[in-house]
Amino acid sequence: MPSENTYKDFDEYLVVSEPHKRERAKAWKTAIGLQAVDGLHVSEYLKDTARKHIEGELTIDEAQTLVKQYYVSKTQREDDDDEKEEADRVSTNIAKLLNERSFTFSSAGAIAIHRAIFEGVFKHAGKLRDYDITKKEWVLGGDTVLYGRWQDLRMALDYDIEQEKQFDYKGLTKDEAISHIARFVSGIWQIHPFREGNTRTTAVFTIKYLQSIGFNVDNTQFEEHSWYFRNALVRANYKNVAEGVSQDVHFLELFFRNLLLGESHELKNRYMHIHLPEEMKQPEQAPEQVPEQVEDKLHTDNVLIIQLIKTIGHEELSVSQIMARIGLKHRPNFIEYHLSPAITEGYVRMLYPNSPRHPRQKYLLTIKGMTLYNERE
Repeated sequence: MPSENTYKDFDEYLVVSEPHKRERAKAWKTAIGLQAVDGLHVSEYLKDTARKHIEGELTIDEAQTLVKQYYVSKTQREDDDDEKEEADRVSTNIAKLLNERSFTFSSAGAIAIHRAIFEGVFKHAGKLRDYDITKKEWVLGGDTVLYGRWQDLRMALDYDIEQEKQFDYKGLTKDEAISHIARFVSGIWQIHPFREGNTRTTAVFTIKYLQSIGFNVDNTQFEEHSWYFRNALVRANYKNVAEGVSQDVHFLELFFRNLLLGESHELKNRYMHIHLPEEMKQPEQAPEQVPEQVEDKLHTDNVLIIQLIKTIGHEELSVSQIMARIGLKHRPNFIEYHLSPAITEGYVRMLYPNSPRHPRQKYLLTIKGMTLYNERE
């Protein structure tokens, strides 16, 4: 009999449970996994609530209410409660959507999905953004994708979806179908119709669309590789002639081959970075040698550095914030045994390297550190 802790991660439901429990567990795993695209993590309370819904002890509406009440009634707030509340409420909303069979393939349908996912979380849930945006991307070395003009968002969505409605998959090979789907989804994502939550909305919209046209979608790919999915979308929409970088949809195609064809391509974030050091790149002539070579250059046996990398993740944190999350109180020891070795070995850097004592000094992962973090996610 599996332990309760095993059931909290829902894996056993996918193997031994009745079909309705299995489908609920898949929805929850996908919903929770998608929070990683914004560096969010759900609470243990959410996992307990999800398990009760999977077991049939709660309806999904009751689960939504309990999660909302949990944060309203919480008397002692923790530093990461705002992030966990977003992750918990959004996960519950996504789980509900994925368990529903209804779907409208239109720009209005995409907007409705955003509203359903983020209602009660964002004031602008279900509203198109009304300003232009840029976003610094790790995979682009800090550069940004060129997103759609805010004045054109509805028109662009309508156009892409109408073109897809008229597209005929009949007679296509599997390779051609995957290539087309990857380009359609990357185009929808690049429009970036919403201020926040664009990738999570795109993922749910994609799952429901592909299911609606008869594809058997392995949702666990979104649960296990949501950060890869986002980086692949970035690479599919980025071009920089001066840097010699072209749009590359290959990474996204690999994701969809795993998602729809059940293939098992290795999905590694590090291979997508446009400035990846040569020693970290996958040598084309001997791919079987990659794991050993990368381990030597990338990995560390220092458990304190690994702990620090996992704590910082995609964020920029001060010393006090990092220490609070790890649970440490002695600053000199933290700097000597955690922070300094991580900086020396190239995993962590200062936000203000030319001013070490800057009053707003924070620490973030380098390319090397972020690569190792993504490998361990």
